[in-house]
Amino acid sequence: MKVEDIKNIAVLGAGLMGHGIAQVCAMAGYKVWMRDIKQEFLDSGMQKIQWSLSKLVEKQKISEAAAKETIGRITATLDLKEAAKNADIVIEAIPEVMSLKQETFKELDKICPPHTILASNTSSLSITEMAKATKRPDKVVGMHFFNPPQIMRLVEVIYGEKTSDDTAKVTYDLAKKLGKEPVYCRKDVPGFIANRVMTPPGIFFCWLISEGVIKPEEIDSVLHLRAGQPMGALGLMDYTGIDTNYHVMKFFEEREPSKFKVPPVIEKLFKEGKLGVKTGEGFYKYPEKKWQVPSAWNENTAKAAEQKFQPFWGIYLSVNIAAELIANNVATPEDVDKAVK
Repeated sequence: MKVEDIKNIAVLGAGLMGHGIAQVCAMAGYKVWMRDIKQEFLDSGMQKIQWSLSKLVEKQKISEAAAKETIGRITATLDLKEAAKNADIVIEAIPEVMSLKQETFKELDKICPPHTILASNTSSLSITEMAKATKRPDKVVGMHFFNPPQIMRLVEVIYGEKTSDDTAKVTYDLAKKLGKEPVYCRKDVPGFIANRVMTPPGIFFCWLISEGVIKPEEIDSVLHLRAGQPMGALGLMDYTGIDTNYHVMKFFEEREPSKFKVPPVIEKLFKEGKLGVKTGEGFYKYPEKKWQVPSAWNENTAKAAEQKFQPFWGIYLSVNIAAELIANNVATPEDVDKAVK
């Protein structure tokens, strides 16, 4: 199959990532079936797509006619079979739980035509393990978009152990058709490229908090005001979801227990249901369940914290991991730079 053969795309999940991926695909001219397990999830996803398109119209990025055509290409459904039966590629964007993904891929393998590529938007989980649930491991691939998919241009195309070069290339070419900048991750390592480089510093920072060395607002004040990070490290975890970060860190721990362990502070927030912006509280509180820079991030906090925390610590970790990826032929230097810029 070539990228020109792709006409129909199924997106599983209408949540934070799924609705954005569906919108991007529809804007590129593809027919899209967006599937979720509850009507309220589908309704919310469609409302967010309509809102996003209306903003693009306001900014004169697209015409009203183009916005209507985009919406017209998206079919929202609760029926997995309806979504996937004619799909040329399925992009899965469901919760980061391996057993759930394997169960979904097993069902897709039964429903989809033989040529269909099964792609996962997972941010860290093993493509190889997902592929084991199917009889087409050569057609299972990672296609990792970044949040929000409508804006972020990076897409990681990840090989599982049995992913064919043809499957990877079609997925790579599709990402380009969607207006993205794809990179190849040629080995199924935990975290792939971007999260492999960027997650360990977050784990390290959470351990500093867990052991009482420093407070979240102290770390983020330094990162925000000294290193120019818009959301800091803990603020970004709140935005992407404490649950998402917990599952990713747990997966790192399971795959490489000698290197990684979930920090107690993340485990506690996860168990208490304090999942960040979407629940109104994580490391910080969000009364309106919308992201905003916490008032605790300020110059006085940053100045006091500089005595016990340096933003370069995270950079040192990331550089070492990036060098390891290149040495092990996971990615080229150019793709590493593109993934973390």
